[in-house]
Amino acid sequence: MHPLIYAARPLVLDFLATIVFLVLVALKVDAAIAAGVAIAIGVAQVAILKVMKRPVAPLQWLGLALVLVFGMASLLTHDMRFLMVKPTVVYVMVGAFMLQRGWMLRYMPPIAAGHGEDVMVVFGYVWAGLMVISGVANAVVAVAFTDHWVVFMAVFPTASKIALFAVQYLTMRTVVRRRIIAAREVPDGAVA
Repeated sequence: MHPLIYAARPLVLDFLATIVFLVLVALKVDAAIAAGVAIAIGVAQVAILKVMKRPVAPLQWLGLALVLVFGMASLLTHDMRFLMVKPTVVYVMVGAFMLQRGWMLRYMPPIAAGHGEDVMVVFGYVWAGLMVISGVANAVVAVAFTDHWVVFMAVFPTASKIALFAVQYLTMRTVVRRRIIAAREVPDGAVA
């Protein structure tokens, strides 16, 4: 399996109910049906894992709780904005987790070890900021610009994360390469 697909698969599964809801709303499916399908998918995912005696990841439990709470609120009030705000809660919670110093260090390739940890820590905080900004932007669009929410969700979250990933990759590559070259130019026994 391609590494990118391997990495993306758990996220897609964790957010499957939200993704299906987004697609159904984009296809102009009745709001109650879209919310009902999202709830059914969330419940089915956890039920299947339980039947297979597989562990349910914390993010999946969170996803199920959020889809149940926001989905039921949407159904009871006939207001889909409750379900549209669900990604905000996830973004803010993930952003809060990303405030843990050094959380990105495990993603550094071995060749970069000892040459870019400080930059990687900074990017961990930048990612946290992007997640919180994404959450706030989602809430604003879901509440104030409801008709544009599907387009927003189809473009902003993916585009912003791809852009930050590209900036991080290029920055890390440049910084680490320069530091490795500088370390090799220092003669043995000399202090840089």
